[in-house]
Amino acid sequence: MSIKKFRKTVWSYYRQHGRILPWRKTRDPYKILMSEIMLQQTQVDRVVSKYTAFTKQFPNFKTLANARTSDVIQAWQGLGYNRRALNLQRCTQEVVQKYKGKLPSSYTELVSLPGIGPYTAGAIMAFAYNKPIACIETNIRAVYIHHFFSPTKKVSDKELLLLIEQTLDTQNPREWYWALMDYGSYLKKTLPNPARRSTHHTKQKMFKGSNRQLRGNILKLVSQKSISEKKLFAEIQRKPIEIRGALTALTKEGFIQKKGANISLI
Repeated sequence: MSIKKFRKTVWSYYRQHGRILPWRKTRDPYKILMSEIMLQQTQVDRVVSKYTAFTKQFPNFKTLANARTSDVIQAWQGLGYNRRALNLQRCTQEVVQKYKGKLPSSYTELVSLPGIGPYTAGAIMAFAYNKPIACIETNIRAVYIHHFFSPTKKVSDKELLLLIEQTLDTQNPREWYWALMDYGSYLKKTLPNPARRSTHHTKQKMFKGSNRQLRGNILKLVSQKSISEKKLFAEIQRKPIEIRGALTALTKEGFIQKKGANISLI
């Protein structure tokens, strides 16, 4: 497929079916940062209501940076991967302390912040600052693999990034990436997911019975008030060695603390 035809296909789908999402209505770097962290490994529909409530409770860098960690974790409940909430708060604290409350617009500075990896940095540059930079995530992978690579080929991100750079709309990267993501989401629902042919594709492990579920259950139990270790062990139906391991990790990571026999969020 020619680049011209490819662009026409993507834009045509977006103009007819593009989604109106709350974080697409703002240019506020703080809100865009928050939405990108929330969207990591979480479906869009689950994020929409949480994004609205979270931005209302913590409307800017300063309020989130100065909030109690326990309040942040409570507000995050339902999104999963609670480490992202902690990283988001640590990120805002660094932005306040190092950048006087203004999110930097350079890739190098963005990736140096807690919780911000290569894709998130690129997305912030595109969505907050409308800067053209090649970036890639699962829906974008699906689009390029579907149109440019044979069904039998395993494709690396290095190969895809060359095409992303060639096809990037340098005048309007913000909307171009929205279009790619919406179109990629559509392809994944109507075809065998093209992104599975990426060399970077990993099958998500089952949540039920996982360490992630155990950590989430612990945080949910202690999110409202402190709980005794004895009661926590009684409430969670897992092996004691697994619970102790999760408690140790959550303490080291700065989620929980133990005072006497009671466990609470920090």
